[in-house]
Amino acid sequence: MLAILLPALLLLAMTRAGPSPAQDRYAQPRERMVAEIAAMARETGTETGRPAFGDAVMAAMGKVPRHRFVPFLQQSFAYDNRPLPIGEGQTISQPYIVALMTDLIDPKPHHVVLEVGTGSGYQAAVLAELVAKVYSIEIVEPLGKRAAGLLEQLGYRNVAVRIGDGYRGWPEAAPFDAIIVTAAPAEIPKPLVEQLKPGGRMVVPVGAAFDVQRLLLIEKQADGTATTRQTLPVRFVPLTRERGQ
Repeated sequence: MLAILLPALLLLAMTRAGPSPAQDRYAQPRERMVAEIAAMARETGTETGRPAFGDAVMAAMGKVPRHRFVPFLQQSFAYDNRPLPIGEGQTISQPYIVALMTDLIDPKPHHVVLEVGTGSGYQAAVLAELVAKVYSIEIVEPLGKRAAGLLEQLGYRNVAVRIGDGYRGWPEAAPFDAIIVTAAPAEIPKPLVEQLKPGGRMVVPVGAAFDVQRLLLIEKQADGTATTRQTLPVRFVPLTRERGQ
């Protein structure tokens, strides 16, 4: 996926509650985006096992201001149901995929969730609307710092962002109720499976950069074993590792 040359330009800070619908010129585009997500869920329900996403997930998708998480020149496209470049060779995921991955982990208000690949911070914001705590790791320092600052501006106090190698997870904060990986490793990262709680879920796209990737749902059993189910073919940027790894 293509990057753009211009850096992200942020608008003025807003509260987590956001402006009222009458003041929010993005309210209608967000509503349209949510309707498109619902339609896609119905179309792909046989493959994903999720013909409709939970009400809380859809409410979060309808609330989080996606336009704040894209570069200024991309803001008019922010509520299109497609990925967009965010700089540094990275993208913000398609809204439908964000909603699907969020729904697949079955988020609960008491959950503690790990995200690998902070990127723009959009997925972390959606999760923050739904769970108690989000730990997010980004290996690209400029993106991680930018996302952390924006999440702070928007009032998401339940998100912690770290710069580092997400393949290794966040051991001192583990175990996690759920893990979402927003970049594609060639194989399932064992450290992340180890950091899941029994009964926990992980959603991860797996496959080589120029090969078919599959979005996998991994569920950890009480005895520590894990089951894996394939959902959709997807296209994510590769999971970047630290040098020498």
